[in-house]
Amino acid sequence: MASIYSLQRTQFIPARLEEVWNYFSSPGNLEHITPSYMRFRVTSPPYTGQVYPGQIITYRVSPVLGIPLVWMTEIMHVSYLNYFVDEQRVGPYRIWHHEHRFQEVPGGVKMTDTVYYQLPFGWLGKLAHGLFVKKQLQTLFNYRYAVIEKVFG
Repeated sequence: MASIYSLQRTQFIPARLEEVWNYFSSPGNLEHITPSYMRFRVTSPPYTGQVYPGQIITYRVSPVLGIPLVWMTEIMHVSYLNYFVDEQRVGPYRIWHHEHRFQEVPGGVKMTDTVYYQLPFGWLGKLAHGLFVKKQLQTLFNYRYAVIEKVFG
């Protein structure tokens, strides 16, 4: 059986909870917090309302060798100002489950991202994870951390 991996990042954001929630629950902001070399673009129609269960968001992304991929996620769970969960429906992973949690703390918000993921292709997926996927995801979340520091810092 293929391995299921996880990645977790926590960040303190010196802002009001509503402001942080609104920023992260807007699909259009994903482009801003993704490195430009990945050529990430939201392809869903623009949407400015609140995130909701059943919401489908589509993207184009080129994570490896500039090869474009279609990625579709569905918002599975939402608890306003607390958390939302997206899961991949179409894309490069066999499983992608991403929890976004927000907790009001003195002086701001503690945000925790937890991703559980599994790669396709059995042992080839394990090899790819060791060679570049794990590092690429860590780099992506490090980039997001730095951008968020600038946006809310």
